[in-house]
Amino acid sequence: QVQLVESGGGLVQAGGSLRLSCAASRRTFSSYAMGWFRQAPGKEREFVSYISWNGGRSRYADSVKGRFTISRDNAKNTVYLQMNSLKPEDTAVYYCAARVTDYAPGGSFPTNSDEYNYWGQGTQVTVSS
Repeated sequence: QVQLVESGGGLVQAGGSLRLSCAASRRTFSSYAMGWFRQAPGKEREFVSYISWNGGRSRYADSVKGRFTISRDNAKNTVYLQMNSLKPEDTAVYYCAARVTDYAPGGSFPTNSDEYNYWGQGTQVTVSS
């Protein structure tokens, strides 16, 4: 079992920045692919970003491309999501997720929630206009 704990959410004005963190409880974190998802009120959970086990590959939803950056520090068992130029439509609960087996380089990217094995409890991000 892997425990994932998100932090860094909060209230920010449009155009501002936040950095989310997700700390994992196990050292095997370094072999896991990681993802960020978000869910706004009344909407389905949606993919935000993915990073491979070694940080060599990443993927972003079109809605956040160029504004958000995913990274990881395997020595700290932590994955980050740097969010810049935030918009009101970015308001949501943000979840990190772990996938135990990553896809091979050159293969597909796990962008569906059912492709992930473990989830954090979520952190609220609210962007005011």
